[in-house]
Amino acid sequence: MPDSNNYSLSVDEALNDGLRIKFYSLHLSYLLKAIKKGVDVTGYYIWAFLDNFEWMSGYTLRFGITYVDYNNQLERFPKLSALWFKKFLQKGNQTNEYFLLYSEE
Repeated sequence: MPDSNNYSLSVDEALNDGLRIKFYSLHLSYLLKAIKKGVDVTGYYIWAFLDNFEWMSGYTLRFGITYVDYNNQLERFPKLSALWFKKFLQKGNQTNEYFLLYSEE
């Protein structure tokens, strides 16, 4: 789930990645539906943990749940999606679609 690397955004603005939260929430809700239908899922991993260099796009796109400040010695900041995912993981074995779809609190 890429975002464009918009250099005009402040760090605080760049951390606000509500669309990524919606993406993960919807993806996980469909994963849950598949599990309930019998699909054997043994794990889940967020592929892009950090913003990184992409071979086709360089640093023009940003991925991941951690923002890397390229202008400040590569300092890292958790995006809102990282905080959402942390809450999701801390909820334990709560498995219902409502929680997945509406847990941006």
